[in-house]
Amino acid sequence: MDIYNLTTTDFFLLGLSDLAEVRYPFIVALAVIYQVTLLANGAILLAIGTEKKLHTPMYYFLANLSLLDIFCPSVTVPKMLDNFLTEKQSISFVGCALQLYFLVALAGTEVLLLAIMAYDRYVAICFPLRYTLIMTKVRCAQLTTGTWAAGFLHSLLHTVFTFRLSFCKSHQVNQYYCDVPPVVALSCSSTYMAEMLVLVVGGILAITAFLITFISYIYIISTILKIPSSEGKRKAFSTCASHLLVVSLFYGTIIFTYIRPSSSKHSPGRDRLISMLYAIFTPILNPIIYSLRNTEVKEALKRLYVIKHDYSKRNIDKALI
Repeated sequence: MDIYNLTTTDFFLLGLSDLAEVRYPFIVALAVIYQVTLLANGAILLAIGTEKKLHTPMYYFLANLSLLDIFCPSVTVPKMLDNFLTEKQSISFVGCALQLYFLVALAGTEVLLLAIMAYDRYVAICFPLRYTLIMTKVRCAQLTTGTWAAGFLHSLLHTVFTFRLSFCKSHQVNQYYCDVPPVVALSCSSTYMAEMLVLVVGGILAITAFLITFISYIYIISTILKIPSSEGKRKAFSTCASHLLVVSLFYGTIIFTYIRPSSSKHSPGRDRLISMLYAIFTPILNPIIYSLRNTEVKEALKRLYVIKHDYSKRNIDKALI
């Protein structure tokens, strides 16, 4: 049911009214996935921070990716859970603007960060002897700072031009969270500038990041194929396999979420569930990919577990004495 009010400052997010049979299982699953996401990415951050062997550019960028994977679902999931449980479905004008701003900012930052990580692997494999000279701590800090700054400035443009619009139509956002397309669709004023910004500015950022990633991997694969021994090829490929999987997952979910054709075989509610692929499922899969495919990360996580287990055991023994 559409909600019309020319004076209200609230927006209304869609609930699960057309998926009542999966309401509570979905809420439980969403809460569990969110908690596991926080724990898994937090464990990788702790492992990288405490293991000196992981204080390298590749793991420095991985730590930033884990931060993004903690922040991104934290922007949407708590509000979604609150709305699903209380059935209020409302979000304030400011709350919607902030949610949209941080969601777009974190997505833009991740696009650029994955491109920087691809460049890092390109330098490591194609110029191994010069790697430490090129990827210095200062260079890594500059690249990371530029990535975060560009992502948040890019989002600021979209947020300002989106919420400058007049919203005199329905205030019901056709999504579980505030995103640019469903919010712009509610405007009764000209949306030309907002839509052009998404097309031009968003397109430039996405295409630039994709080209950096794509060209880096063209050179990486070309260099790996020139290695004479199969063992050398395997070791070289293993250094970028996890990142390649994460890149494929990221672009795959983005394309499936925003570019896939609408299907008449699914209800709108099920289509909206699918649209949450990027915001919810990618952040939980990234740490799994890195922990399963990366021996150094697995070893660091095992050492953390042993240290924690020994510490807990000592505390128990002290309590029993």
